[in-house]
Amino acid sequence: MTIGVLLADDQRLVRTGFRMILERTPDIDVVGEAGDGNEAISVSQTLRPDVVLMDIRMPGIDGIEATRQLCFAGGTTPKVLILTTFDLDEYVLAGLRAGASGFLLKDTLAEDLVGAIRSVASGDAVVAPSATRRLLERFLPVGAGPLPARFDDIDNALTNREREVLELVARGLSNNEIAARLYISEGTVKTHVGRIFAKLDLRDRVQAVILAYETGLIHPGQTD
Repeated sequence: MTIGVLLADDQRLVRTGFRMILERTPDIDVVGEAGDGNEAISVSQTLRPDVVLMDIRMPGIDGIEATRQLCFAGGTTPKVLILTTFDLDEYVLAGLRAGASGFLLKDTLAEDLVGAIRSVASGDAVVAPSATRRLLERFLPVGAGPLPARFDDIDNALTNREREVLELVARGLSNNEIAARLYISEGTVKTHVGRIFAKLDLRDRVQAVILAYETGLIHPGQTD
């Protein structure tokens, strides 16, 4: 199955670079390009890509608002990967809250870019544990306390085991690593993760990480 990708970035040179990388990959097809948020929305609605590589800083509607409109439009929506320079861009978390399935650095390696697109297209999220920790520590400094949560008491929504699994997901552990940590099968972990997503109305592991920090389940700077 071929993965259709839309490149949304206001810099033509960046789009050209990504296109050159992706066109060498047999299972990925660059179906179109967009130079701003408005164009990204309209082209996505027309071409129906599987994945959108979305820059944040673009003229007109920025990447965050474009992501929100695409991800919450209803019906079949594309997966969105946020593109960022990280050290300069302070809007990544907002992009993830808007429904993006992860984020990439613009200087990411070619094989990592391809792998990220495949992961997102298959329904997974692209969240490197170390990068997630750095990102969330930047937005939620130690001692700042949790942000207002969508749930007054997360314990009321989850069982003790589901709460354990959510905490480990938020620390960046894979299903296999969680299974080893809790001495349960990987299939059981997948079941718990699915129930957590359903109970908390989460799209993917990215939103699970954000929620865990916002509710104070885990704290910035807290290591595994």
